[in-house]
Amino acid sequence: MSTLPPRAGRRCHNALNPLHSSLYFSPDLGKELGGVGIDDPAAAYFATRAAAMGAVGADTVTATFYNFNHALVSQHVPAIWDIASPAKVLDARLRAADSTLRRLLGAEVIASPEMAEAARLALRATEGCTRHARPLYAAHAGLPVPEEPHLAYWHAATLLREHRGDAHLAALLAADLDPVEALVSHTATGKGMAIRWILATRGWRRADWEDASARLRERGLLTAEGELTDEGTALRKELEEATDRMDLGPYEHLGGPGVARLTELGRGFLATAWAAGAFPSDATG
Repeated sequence: MSTLPPRAGRRCHNALNPLHSSLYFSPDLGKELGGVGIDDPAAAYFATRAAAMGAVGADTVTATFYNFNHALVSQHVPAIWDIASPAKVLDARLRAADSTLRRLLGAEVIASPEMAEAARLALRATEGCTRHARPLYAAHAGLPVPEEPHLAYWHAATLLREHRGDAHLAALLAADLDPVEALVSHTATGKGMAIRWILATRGWRRADWEDASARLRERGLLTAEGELTDEGTALRKELEEATDRMDLGPYEHLGGPGVARLTELGRGFLATAWAAGAFPSDATG
């Protein structure tokens, strides 16, 4: 039985994960990946997130990323590894994370005692992570921890993100939601990405979206207007709670006071990054 307040781990994850994710919206990433020959935004995303696993093929990327169309993945993987090795991509990613965080947070925050404290707490939390059945987390867990506190914090946030993400995929499978159904139901909560962003970045067509919506309506999870039914709301709630249960380890390891402090620090950094334009205004909704 958990000793933490309800959803404490989820709240902490939600404070840390967006700062990690800001890299994927950063022009710095395009610049650094372009410098090693990867110019296409989709190819850059697949390379950046998959590089920790080595020169894997499209099947592995599709399996571990879950909600991307395999046809889109196959356009870029494994060809990206002929352009730049995973090691070069990881180096470029870290340079992009460095410049992105410095731009979004500013020199004072980067050099602050609070950043060093947050890095220590986040790294301590990762000691409670587990590798089994978590391929993306396990791949990233094998990477060296950067020395500078803001990059160590970003690295730890990456580990915690992928640890929870791998668990969430297991929950989606248990709920019998395929990749597009998962996207549709998440967007219907009002917390997911905007439909146009999903279609533009995940490789699905509007027809795929409509077909998935029809399947969810047949299951009684979605209304004709595209909103979640009571059953759909309950399913999405259970998905998050199941993910919470499978992702409890790092936060139990850190302990209640540590989780609360890391959440507080993470929210402060995120507010600063958000105000600095870390995310497009129309990416969600």
